[in-house]
This record gives sequence, structure tokens and C-alpha cells, in this order.
Amino acid sequence: MHSPRSVSATRTIGAPAPVVFNFLANPREHARFDGSDSVRGVRDAPERLYLGAKFAMDMKMGLPYFTRNVVVDFEENRFIAWQHFARFVWRYDLEEVPDGTRVTESFTYDQPWAILIIWLGFPERNRRAMVASLERLERLATSSR
Repeated sequence: MHSPRSVSATRTIGAPAPVVFNFLANPREHARFDGSDSVRGVRDAPERLYLGAKFAMDMKMGLPYFTRNVVVDFEENRFIAWQHFARFVWRYDLEEVPDGTRVTESFTYDQPWAILIIWLGFPERNRRAMVASLERLERLATSSR
């Protein structure tokens, strides 16, 4: 999904797509690879995410809070996306390549009320966190084989 209000980061991870996707589809793993260090853990979630799955995560950005999410796009080993109450979308696209799996993480904030997060600098902060998330995801995926 392309939007002028979207940021992304891409990294080739030296592991097959099913290995990488298993971390993305397991909400209990999200805190391990979150490059923003804001995801603290699962509050309520199924064992594995699927299209329409709802899950809540304990978070902390200054103060602790939690967020409820719903999976809005899903294809096993290819892509997964979820949104929270503000309808901003976090998405991971996976593509098998000779060196492993090319993973693109994106954050789309195309709702009219996004002006506040733009003003606060979140898009660029999110992009930097994505770079760190993909590095952590690579360490997890390549050490789990």
C-alpha cells in the first residue's frame, strides 16, 4: 500500500520467509524485535495472528498504556498488517530473494487526525525504529535456525 503519509524500512534477512513470518505472526515475540522499545508484552492475544485477529499489547512511551489492534491484511509468509483505534497501519511485506527474505516494514498514517503525530515527529521516529526492528528481527530469525 502506497500513501504519501507512509514511512518504511527494508532489510534482507538471511532466513526463509516462514521463519521470519513466524516471529511476525506471534504477538508474544513482538517485544523482542520492537526497535522503538515501546512494546512491553502481550495483554491479550491468540497464539498466532490471522486475518481479523484482535490483540492487545502493553506499551510504554514515557507512561505505560495499552493498545488494541486488529489484523487487517494477512497472507501466510507474504504479508501481515494491523491497525489500532486511530486506524494507523503497521505492515510487514516479505519477498523471498536469493539471499533469504526481503522484509519491508511500513507505517501508514493517512487519517486526517495524523497532523498531531506529524507535528510530534513520529513518522521519522517510527522509520528509525523500523530500521532497528528489522535488525533485531534478523538476529532472531537467523539465530533460531
